[in-house]
Amino acid sequence: MKKVVKFGGSSLASARQFKKAKSIITADKTRCYVVPSAPGKRDSNDSKVTDLLYQCYDAASSGQAYKRLLEQIKKRFDDIIDGLGLSLNLDFEFKKIEEDFLKKAGRPYAASRGEYLNGIIMAHYLGFPLLDAADAVCFDADGNFLSEKTNEELAAHLASMKQAVIPGFYGAAPDGTILTFSRGGSDITGSLVARAVNADLYENWTDVSGFLVADPRIISNPAQIETITYRELRELAYMGASVLHEDAIFPVRRAGIPINIKNTNRPEDPGTMIVENTSKKPAYTITGVAGKKGFCAVNIDKAMMNSEIGFGRKVLEVFEDCSISFEHMPSGIDTMSILVHQDEFQEKEQAVIAGINRAVHPDSIDLESELAVIAVVGRGMKSTRGTAGRIFSALAHAKINVKMIDQGSSELNIIIGVSNEDFEDAIRAIYDIFVKTAV
Repeated sequence: MKKVVKFGGSSLASARQFKKAKSIITADKTRCYVVPSAPGKRDSNDSKVTDLLYQCYDAASSGQAYKRLLEQIKKRFDDIIDGLGLSLNLDFEFKKIEEDFLKKAGRPYAASRGEYLNGIIMAHYLGFPLLDAADAVCFDADGNFLSEKTNEELAAHLASMKQAVIPGFYGAAPDGTILTFSRGGSDITGSLVARAVNADLYENWTDVSGFLVADPRIISNPAQIETITYRELRELAYMGASVLHEDAIFPVRRAGIPINIKNTNRPEDPGTMIVENTSKKPAYTITGVAGKKGFCAVNIDKAMMNSEIGFGRKVLEVFEDCSISFEHMPSGIDTMSILVHQDEFQEKEQAVIAGINRAVHPDSIDLESELAVIAVVGRGMKSTRGTAGRIFSALAHAKINVKMIDQGSSELNIIIGVSNEDFEDAIRAIYDIFVKTAV
C-alpha cells in the first residue's frame, strides 16, 4: 500500500500547521511520498509567500528596492524552522535566490522557490530524502509540459526511494530553466507522483473537508459530497467548483488512482473520494450544482437552417477566426445559439456579427447579455425519472425565467441559462428541491 500526500499552502503556512501535517503523515506508514506547497496565508490579513516572491522578483529584476521583501520572505521560513526546533539554516539558499533574482532568472523561478524551500524544511522535519522537482518534472524548450517523460523520470528517481519529499508546482526545461504549472499546480505534481509510483491513493490535504454540493457563499452549510466521479468533478470544476486544480485529474485518472480530498485541520473527517466509477448510490439525485456569471448568447435565426449543409461549421469558423471559444451551442430547426464569455466577446462583437452575416446570411442575429450558466450534475440523474421536470418546476416556483437549456446525451448534467440577477436564487431553488427536501 502506497499513498501520496499533498499539502496545500494553508496546511503549511506556519510551524503549527507543519506539526499537524507531520502527525497526519506519521499516523499512517503507507503515506510515503509528500508533495508540499509554498506557505499560504496564516490569517485573512496575511500574504501568500508566492505573492511575496513575485513582488520581490519584480522589484529586484527592475532595479527597485527589494531587500525588505526578501527579508520578509526569509522571516516566514525562519519562523517555521524555529517553531519546529530544526537545526536548519537557509542563508545559502536565500543568497542564491537573491543572486538569481538580480540575474533575472524569470518569474516562474521566483514563484517556485516557495515550494522548493518548504520542501527542504519538510524533508528535514520528516527525515525523508528530498527530490528536487527540477530533476524530474520535465518541460520542453518551448515551455510545454512533457507528461510521459516526467512519468519516466519520476518513476526512475523514486524507484529507489521508499519515502521522499517532492516540492510541488514546478519543473524544468532541458537547459535547467525553472518553469511552473498555473497557480495551484502543486495538485498536479501530487497526481504525477501518484501515477509514477503506482500509488493506491492520492490524498490531497487542504483547509476544507472535501467538495460541497453547492457554493457555501450561496447556500448556508451545504451538504458534503462523499463520493464523486472524475466526470462529475470535471463538470463541476469547469463551472467554478474549485478545491482541486482541474489538470490534477488526468494523470491519476489514467492510472485508475482515486483521490481523497481531506482537511488538515479536521483529519478525522472522511473528506470526498474522487473515483473513476462507483456502484455507490449517491446521497441525492444530484451530486452538485455550480455555475458562473458573465455570459452572452449570440442567437442566429435562418429559415431552413437545418437543410443547409455546413451551416454550423461556417458559424463556428467565424468565432475561431476571431479567437473566441464558445461554451455551449443549443440549437433548434431554424435557430442556433452560441454562448460565449461576455467580456471576451464584447471586444470583437462587431467583427463576429459581420463575419456571421457574410458566412451564412442569417435572417436575424440577436444578442442577449448578462447571462449566468448553471450546471446540475449527477450520475444519479440518469436513473431517476422527472429530474428535469423537478428542476424547472423549482425555478418556476422561484419565479426565475429560464433562458437556455442544454443537456448532454450522457444524462450526467443539465445546463441552464438564467439572468445574472437570478443566479443565486436559481442555485438555492435547485439545491432546495434536491437536497433540503430529501433530508
